[in-house]
Amino acid sequence: MTAESTGLGWPEQSDPTDQDLARGLGWPGAGPSPESAPSPVEAGVGETGVPRETAVHRVRTAADIVAEAANDTTGGLADPDTPIALEAAAAVRTHGLTGPPFPAPGSTRVMVVANQKGGVGKTTTTVNLAAALALNDLRVLVVDLDPQGNASTALGIDRHADIPSVYDVLVEGRTIDEAVQPVAVVPRLWCVPATIDLAGAEIELVSLVARESRLRKALTAHLQDGTRYDYVLIDCPPSLGLLTVNALVGGDEVLIPIQCEYYALEGLSQLLRNIDLVRAHLNPDLAVSTILLTMYDGRTRLAAQVAEEVRAHFGNVVLRTTIPRSVRISEAPSYGQTVLTYDSGSSGALSYREAAWELAVAGAPVTTAQAAMEEVR
Repeated sequence: MTAESTGLGWPEQSDPTDQDLARGLGWPGAGPSPESAPSPVEAGVGETGVPRETAVHRVRTAADIVAEAANDTTGGLADPDTPIALEAAAAVRTHGLTGPPFPAPGSTRVMVVANQKGGVGKTTTTVNLAAALALNDLRVLVVDLDPQGNASTALGIDRHADIPSVYDVLVEGRTIDEAVQPVAVVPRLWCVPATIDLAGAEIELVSLVARESRLRKALTAHLQDGTRYDYVLIDCPPSLGLLTVNALVGGDEVLIPIQCEYYALEGLSQLLRNIDLVRAHLNPDLAVSTILLTMYDGRTRLAAQVAEEVRAHFGNVVLRTTIPRSVRISEAPSYGQTVLTYDSGSSGALSYREAAWELAVAGAPVTTAQAAMEEVR
């Protein structure tokens, strides 16, 4: 190496050995002139100046796959088993781009959404499952049996004191036909609303004859043709009083939403005891058919532990889908909507749609369910 150096402190490049050493130290060597330098393509470098092997490529997102599916003529995704393909398939079905219709049950399924603990997602689950089923060609009735009337609000139903409501059905003996209202934003969905009058129904029912079976009698009369609805979902108050007993006597199945926290598990045993009492004395056909895990936070170990315990204890009754905590789910009722109509592409809407699919497949006749599953595959 020559002794002389430039004023910048870089050694002069007098021979090939010096040039190689200089480059190894991070100093620019005397390379080829701009005129003789190879083009980026010839040098194996992209237009951005990054080598091809390290170039950053745009990630193919679920939104891209949804867009591709809209123009897909092959009837499916190239690799349907990858996690992103599964998520994209759910999004595609939610946006109505593809996917089979939900299978209908052999007869009307009357399901009671119950849990005496408050804040576990009973009303949210009721209205969003109802909307998901209705948006996929099934006919659904929601009976709002909670004096708070939140299910009616979420479905955009007017619930002032002068309208016929479930209170009139239970206490005054009016028919459901007089109280039922269609939901404007969701076709094939109807609601029997609750008003503030329902808060006093617990006391007024005490002195009435057959107080535990008044809702069952009204539903039987309303469903007498057997084809009016595919599903009836009854939203219960957070208690084990006469309103909840009426729901349990009037239904055939119980759907229990369970928040993924410890306190939600504490009250579950009491609810199951009450269900056993109703089955023994008032409704022998009642069964716990579905458990849905709600407010699941995948960042916490507690949520995973609660989910694991529930699945270990109840087995296949627990739906595979869990409902995550979602701001969109909380925002939707303030606009008089469900999350599926408010933001159909949100994680909450996708999850409720998938839960409704599981619910529909489980309640369909075996041949219909198998055909639906094959069509999905």
